[in-house]
Amino acid sequence: MGSVVKKRRKRMSKKKHRKQLRKTRHQRRNKK
Repeated sequence: MGSVVKKRRKRMSKKKHRKQLRKTRHQRRNKK
């Protein structure tokens, strides 16, 4: 069961990074 939790954490971290990238992209557009 421990391995399953680790896999879920990795997937969550990837989703969080994608959300951060989207926010930075919007900020760059607003600055321009």
